[in-house]
Amino acid sequence: MKITEFAKKEITGWKSYEVFIIIFAFLLIIYNAIVLHDSVIAVCSAFFGILYTIIAGKGKISCYFFGLMGSGCYVYLSAFSHLWGNALLYLAYYIPMQIHGIFAWKSNLNNDFEIKKTGMTGKQKLKFLVTGILGSILTALILYFMNDKNPVIDGITTFLSILGMYCTVKRFLEQWIIWIIVNGLSFFMWLNLIIHGTKAYSTLVMWGVYFVLAIYFYEIWKKELINNNNSEIETVSQ
Repeated sequence: MKITEFAKKEITGWKSYEVFIIIFAFLLIIYNAIVLHDSVIAVCSAFFGILYTIIAGKGKISCYFFGLMGSGCYVYLSAFSHLWGNALLYLAYYIPMQIHGIFAWKSNLNNDFEIKKTGMTGKQKLKFLVTGILGSILTALILYFMNDKNPVIDGITTFLSILGMYCTVKRFLEQWIIWIIVNGLSFFMWLNLIIHGTKAYSTLVMWGVYFVLAIYFYEIWKKELINNNNSEIETVSQ
């Protein structure tokens, strides 16, 4: 496939309100940078992170290139704010998994160069629920003894993000439920840091946008899976 053909496929299929969300978020981030003198790293992290999330939601493989750049910025930002769980998560897990995700998604693309979505079985859902609860408790305890500023929320978001990234690479619909929880908790974690003096307003915007996008793409993916399943049933009946 030629680069020009790939690029054309990546920028097609966007809805007007998806473009609006990106433009609105970027304008808000630019406002934070100019008026509120936000951190340059926070601004870059937010730019790349929002692009990654919305392009991943569209099922386009180019999301991982923005994800890698955003993850690098977020590692620095988290370490500077003493959120060791988030810093280690992105450095040791997110970045390697995003590189793996490029190859995993490449072999599961449809004719429109978008990934083929899947859903978990009942057994998988139960397994992830139990693992998520136990893993979050253990991670929170570890971060408590590491003098993390917010061990409970940082612990939950850190471990659930591990599960969420795995589900993203596996193309599971249920990843968006995990991201709704992670993004909501992360929003309040960074809000608390900003209240206590950390200049990372764009990071707060980023998590807020992530939260909205997770809800939006959960509905989009669910509808697509239902339509695909109905089409398969109709094909078999014929």
